[in-house]
Amino acid sequence: LVYEDYPTNPINPYGWSKLMAERVIIDAAKAFGLNYSIFRYFNVGGAHEKYHIGQKGEGVTALIPIILQTAKGERERLSIYGDDYSTPDGTGIRDYIHVVDLVKAHIAALPSLEKNTSGIYNLGNGTGFSVLEMLNAAKQVTGIDIKSEIIERRAGDPASVVAASEKAREVLGWKPEYIDVSKIIETAWNWYKSL
Repeated sequence: LVYEDYPTNPINPYGWSKLMAERVIIDAAKAFGLNYSIFRYFNVGGAHEKYHIGQKGEGVTALIPIILQTAKGERERLSIYGDDYSTPDGTGIRDYIHVVDLVKAHIAALPSLEKNTSGIYNLGNGTGFSVLEMLNAAKQVTGIDIKSEIIERRAGDPASVVAASEKAREVLGWKPEYIDVSKIIETAWNWYKSL
C-alpha cells in the first residue's frame, strides 16, 4: 500500500509533474494563507449511471477505456505491458476508483477547507487488480472474448501501486461506494456501448 507520507521519489516524468504541481500548491498556500486538499487519484474508471457522462477520447491511456475500446472493436487487441512482474499472474497491479467516488471526495473536502485544514489524500479503493484480472472482469461484464497480447514492459512502470486511503476516510469522512471492479467496468461499458 502507498500512504500519503510514503517517500515521493517519482520514477517517470508523469510522476514528477504531479509532484511538482503539489509543491506549487503547498508553496502558494504558505505564501498567500490558503488552505488546500490535494488528491492523489489512483486509476479512475467508470461512468455516471444516470447522466450520459463517461471517459472517451483520442489518446486515452487508461486501462478500462482501452479494454472497452477493444471489446467494441475499435482496437484490434489489448496490449499488456509485461507478464514478468513479481505479482501473482505476472502483470501489473493497480488500484481502480470510480469517477463518482472522486466527485464525492471533492465535496467531502469542502468542510475541512472551511475549518482551515489542509491535507494530502490518496483516493483509491485500497485493493489492487492486475491487468489480467481487469481483462477477465471486462470479458465477464461485456460477454465478449476480448483479444489481448503480451508485449514488453514499459520503462518506469512499477509492479504494483495500491492506495492506502484511510486518511481521506478518517479526516474527510469519505469512503468509496464502488468497490467492486466489475461494477466500475459495467458502468463504463453501459455508457460506452450507448455511444
